Amino acid sequence: MQDKYSPADVEKAAQSHWKAIDAYKAVENDPRFPKGKYYACSMLPYPSGKLHMGHVRNYTINDVMYRYLRMNGYNVLMPMGWDAFGMPAENAAMANNVPPAQWTYSNIAHMRSQMELMGLAIDWSREMTACKPEYYKWNQWMFLKMLEKGIIYKKTGTVNWDPIDQTVLANEQVIDGKGWRSGAVIEKREIPMYYARITDYAEELLEHVDSKLPGWPERVRIMQSNWIGKSTGVRFAFPHEIKDADGNLISDGKMYVFTTRPDTVMGVTFCAVAAEHPLAVLAAQTNPELAAFNAECKLGSVIEADMATMEKKGMPTGLFVTHPLTGDKVEVWVGNYVLMTYGDGAVMGVPAHDERDFAFAKKYKLPIKQVIKAEGQQFSTDAWQEWYGDKEVSIVTNSGKYDGLRYAEAVDAVAADMAAKGLGEKKITFRLRDWGISRQRYWGTPIPMINCADCGSVPVPEKDLPVVLPEDCVPDGSGNPLNKYEAFLKCDCPQCGKPARRETDTMDTFVDSSWYYMRYTSPGSNDAMVDSRNDYWMPMDQYIGGIEHAVLHLLYARFWTKVMRDFGLVKFDEPFTNLLTQGMVLNETYYREDAAGKKTWFNPADVDLTLDDKGRPQGAVLKDDGQPVQIGGTEKMSKSKNNGIDPQAQIEQYGADTARLFTMFASPPEQTLEWSGSGVEGANRFLKRVWNFGYAQREAIAAAGSPLSAAATSDAGKTLRREVHKVLQQADYDVKRIQYNTVVSACMKMLNTLESAKDVEAAVLSEGYAIFLRLLNPVAPHITHVLWKELGYAGDILDAQWPQVDPAALEQSEIEMMIQVNGKLRGSVVVPKSADKAAIEAAALANEAVQKFIEGTPKKVIVVPGKLVNIVV
Repeated sequence: MQDKYSPADVEKAAQSHWKAIDAYKAVENDPRFPKGKYYACSMLPYPSGKLHMGHVRNYTINDVMYRYLRMNGYNVLMPMGWDAFGMPAENAAMANNVPPAQWTYSNIAHMRSQMELMGLAIDWSREMTACKPEYYKWNQWMFLKMLEKGIIYKKTGTVNWDPIDQTVLANEQVIDGKGWRSGAVIEKREIPMYYARITDYAEELLEHVDSKLPGWPERVRIMQSNWIGKSTGVRFAFPHEIKDADGNLISDGKMYVFTTRPDTVMGVTFCAVAAEHPLAVLAAQTNPELAAFNAECKLGSVIEADMATMEKKGMPTGLFVTHPLTGDKVEVWVGNYVLMTYGDGAVMGVPAHDERDFAFAKKYKLPIKQVIKAEGQQFSTDAWQEWYGDKEVSIVTNSGKYDGLRYAEAVDAVAADMAAKGLGEKKITFRLRDWGISRQRYWGTPIPMINCADCGSVPVPEKDLPVVLPEDCVPDGSGNPLNKYEAFLKCDCPQCGKPARRETDTMDTFVDSSWYYMRYTSPGSNDAMVDSRNDYWMPMDQYIGGIEHAVLHLLYARFWTKVMRDFGLVKFDEPFTNLLTQGMVLNETYYREDAAGKKTWFNPADVDLTLDDKGRPQGAVLKDDGQPVQIGGTEKMSKSKNNGIDPQAQIEQYGADTARLFTMFASPPEQTLEWSGSGVEGANRFLKRVWNFGYAQREAIAAAGSPLSAAATSDAGKTLRREVHKVLQQADYDVKRIQYNTVVSACMKMLNTLESAKDVEAAVLSEGYAIFLRLLNPVAPHITHVLWKELGYAGDILDAQWPQVDPAALEQSEIEMMIQVNGKLRGSVVVPKSADKAAIEAAALANEAVQKFIEGTPKKVIVVPGKLVNIVV
């Protein structure tokens, strides 16, 4: 056994052992694990090039869970794969003039090697890569099955179109209404796209949030519910006599809207329509100014968040519709905040009770009519007040027959009247929209469709799957390179046999991540998307990932699972039983700002800090030039702020166990973790102490025979066992609730106890250190593996039983009781545990610290067994 702790040697030895025995290969129904399966999975990473500290934290949480559960008799699966398609690879390809495939596979190889350095308990035999045909073949197969059932369909959709790069942009690529790369003003463009009917599952997705996801964080369940957004309201029509050039009524003389606030319908003072609405198009034919405004509305983002915050603009059409209940004429405006793809592309304007409408009416001097009142509140058109739109306090007013009704009563009354007129009905709607899965980009799963001049869009025959994506294209920013790739494009129509062209749109990468965790369970399955092994492992017991995926990824995965269930592929409703969203990793930021306001960010490793006498930062300079930099505060580690820490550098300097220990100790898993160089050094010092203690006690432990349990005869031995098992009891409770920071804290307390023990039996010391090593093992598996082996403990610590609390060790022959005089703490006394009330009273009254507060005979002595004595004088 080496006398000094050498992380490199220790970790090499441990990892070589695990590799030699294929330690982490999971096998269904493994008889070694009597408690059955436990599937714990981290969200798969995008292969960006190297791991960051967020990855380290996420995967270490998973790994600690794996090792703890395995020691408790569970057959645990921890797989890993790569979310390998997507936009970043195309951006890197353009920047480096290499195919995305080359860049992606190179990054995967490097990141996998980094994960192996961390000692993660990954079953690499199950590795999946989203950009490989053997995986995305099943995306295509599922697409065809969903198309066949009508769950996938084709329609024209509104997208962000970059006219320079000739491509559709994702919402995050639109910055201030312009393309992130070209700087061109983005257009709203209508193009044919494929959609998945997730709205068909909206009710079930919402209901299962409450009934089948108790193991999810409450805030994630709320986010899911809000995104689905179930609303009860009324869809109704404003009648009109507006006709087109041929004399036909536009939309059969009805302009439909949907509102969740039918109780405010008598307060309508205008209506707004989208620029693409038939009424807006008709009005623009004779109004050049309106035509120009409509064209302007078609520019800019279609992101819902942008629509909510942008300046609201409008223009009157000169057209009027009829209020369905009052018969009044209502002016129709075009509003830049109304989207044709949402509802009917028209909204009723109730400025007195809708904040957006209020701002619009004030801007354009439109009437504001109060139709809701609240007890004790005064209404004014000077400024918006929150109660104006609060249906919980609303009472209908100035609305004729509806006056005095509360919200729910008014909804039913208005719905009944609209229905009687044949103009509307009560309706449930969802904020959720069908999922547009088409992407006009190259690096993704090819959509398995063929476009034929005679037959239209024709599915690729199942026998011809996969439609293989060429891996040698290099995007150049001029649109999808597949449009120029004749070898890919040219094909024959499966129906008529005539020359045709393949679809060049690829699938949204959320398709890849909607079911990858199930492919882990069925590696090598060539004839089925998943096989019977999936029935063993799924549903997943624990999913771990960032809160940023709380809505879309998780929602799409839930939807995909339900479709697979309905196709008979799986037997469960929800894919993830428990969800843990780990906190972000934070670090300090430093920058300089030039005259134009542009900031240059510097990595903390390149900065020297000046501290005051209390260790607080007073200033900072760049190491290279000695000139000042600004302290920007603590923010999430990111490339944009240049405040990341390279995990590989940390591993090379301190070892993987140190990195793991620090990330688990610094913060509870769900909370943010603030990086600390001194904290990392402290973790490394602790591991040195762990090694030094084992080395110092190696002969005593060996002489005792390395027992895993022992009986103490000396008072010192009994005290040591009691303290060790007391700490173990708390740690065992904390590890079950995934509070790994306090588990590490328990390890530190236990080592302190072992180091301070004097004159104890060698067997008791050996038992205590064996408990300590097993408690620390999930967090620091390398050092504990080597120490366990070197000190002669039986078997492999990987499969050692999790230490059990011995109730007998917690028993005490003596107890300490607090002594109060008139309710104030004045001292304590140690008495035999078996002492009766009289003996306890006598000991308390004889206590020197207490006697000076007692004069004469006390009025009363109250003994609370096992806790305290209260003397009343």
